[in-house]
Order: sequence, then C-alpha cells, then structure tokens
Amino acid sequence: MIAMRGPSTSYDLKRAIGRSVGYFWSFPHAQLYSEPKRLQEAGLLELHEEDFGRRRKTYSITELGDAALRRWLGEPVNEHFELRDVAEIKLFFNELTRDEDIARLAAGQVAQHEGRIAEYERMLERYGQIPEVARRMITLELGLAMEHAALDFWHSIRQRAGEGEFPGPSAGTAPDGRRPTG
Repeated sequence: MIAMRGPSTSYDLKRAIGRSVGYFWSFPHAQLYSEPKRLQEAGLLELHEEDFGRRRKTYSITELGDAALRRWLGEPVNEHFELRDVAEIKLFFNELTRDEDIARLAAGQVAQHEGRIAEYERMLERYGQIPEVARRMITLELGLAMEHAALDFWHSIRQRAGEGEFPGPSAGTAPDGRRPTG
C-alpha cells in the first residue's frame, strides 16, 4: 500500500485499506501499527518521525522493500481462495433449525449482498474512469461477480425455505435443537 500511495502513517494506511483491499482482505487494525515497524526493522520501509507536534511516524518504501514487493508480486499463488462466511456456517447446520429461520437468514443475506453490489457499482461509477485508479478496479470485477453469485444463491435458499425444503430439527431434538438428556 505504501508503494502505491507513497509515504504513509499507520492511520493513513487504515483509511486507505478501508476504502480498497479491506473489502476482500481483512486483518486486525493493530497489524497496521505493528507491521510497518517490523518491515522498517527488516530494512523494507524507512521511518520518518516528526520532532514536534503529534510526532507522527511516516513510513516510505526502501529500494530493498520495493525489490521484495516486486518479487512477491511475481510469485505464483498455490493457495485456494479462502472464505469465512458466518451465514454459510449457519446454513451448514440447517437441520438444527426451522424453515422460517433459514428464510430469515436468506432474506438478510439477500439484503446485504444487494447493498454491497450497489456500493461496488457506485465505486465503479465514481472511480472506474480515473486513469490512475482504473487498474486497481480490476479486483472490483471479481467482487461484483462473487456478490452476484452469492445473491443468486441466497435468493434460491430463501425460495427453497419458503417451499418447505428444510424440515427443521430432526426427530428426537427439542424445539431449540438440543437433544433431550436422560
């Protein structure tokens, strides 16, 4: 991010990431304060600290850091894409709940994905024609495709729940999904 933006404070990075890669790459915000220090100690970033006022720490990339970044960008990726979706894990346990719960889950997901699609489309409209930003918008194409796929999926789940496809807790379970003891 510093290589793209230029010299940045950790707060600058937090704001920039929130408007860009934060849509598809989440990590603890504390890392934006610890990681630049680690990279500076490794010689990949250079630290410029104000002597007065707020004493902000601004980091810029070094030649060594730029070379390491370019090497990393050129390496193949042999890992499969990672997805952690709370709604999907809840859906996995659908046999422990009722149709109306699944329908409610699906309706919420439909609304969320519609909202994210609208947000992404506004971003494309606003930034897609700015030459220095347009190349970065390529990741937004994948984001939109994934959001549309998720939206279609959750529409389908909502419809299937409405048709009674998910019969609810299996026999021998209490209404709350727990098995009786004793």
